Amino acid sequence: MANGIRDKLKANLDAVEARIVQACQRAGRRREDVTLVTVTKTVSSEVADIAVDLGLRDLAENRPQELWRKADHVAGATWHLIGHLQRNKIERTLPLVQLIHSVDSERLLHALESEATSDVSVMLEVNASGETSKQGFAPADVLALVPRLLDLRRVSIRGLMTMAAYQEPAACRPTFAMLRLLRDQLRNALTPSHEVRFLSMGMSNDFEIAIEEGATHIRLGTVLFEGVTS
Repeated sequence: MANGIRDKLKANLDAVEARIVQACQRAGRRREDVTLVTVTKTVSSEVADIAVDLGLRDLAENRPQELWRKADHVAGATWHLIGHLQRNKIERTLPLVQLIHSVDSERLLHALESEATSDVSVMLEVNASGETSKQGFAPADVLALVPRLLDLRRVSIRGLMTMAAYQEPAACRPTFAMLRLLRDQLRNALTPSHEVRFLSMGMSNDFEIAIEEGATHIRLGTVLFEGVTS
């Protein structure tokens, strides 16, 4: 069974990797400038372990509790949190994660600043599509945060994250282009206090468009684990 899972995941990965390379070529970008973050929320720790063995070392979870559990069982992974972080889960989560993509409120920013004992790298989640079902800062509110962001000492703002509306991939392009422009404006405002480089955008449905528009981190689950029994 494990060999069958590995073979299917390897085939999926090879196909995805080819698509990533082609998207980078179309955009005139280097493949190494795009980090593939593997979203393991639908698979077991055993499958996540196989993913790491295949070279997918950047793993992500939506729920802190699931990240805690998998981090205890999966060796060699670098963990990303891409879902909402409640303040009462900060203390246990911070030692486990390299990057939090989903800081969605000033309240959470201040809680992270208060509880962190060393540098914490985060991205601000932006509701770029304007959907009421999504969390995050409104695009128009991001630059207004600059004075408060400049006061942060332990929290490092590394970039922005968004989810486009689920639609035809080409229709997502304006959302991703807008986030890139907002990232550039934020970088200009925060340099040199924060190194704002990252754009976490693009999922299984639209990652190629996201890469063409400058994504530095793409978050893939469905397209990698399709047909994989966890």
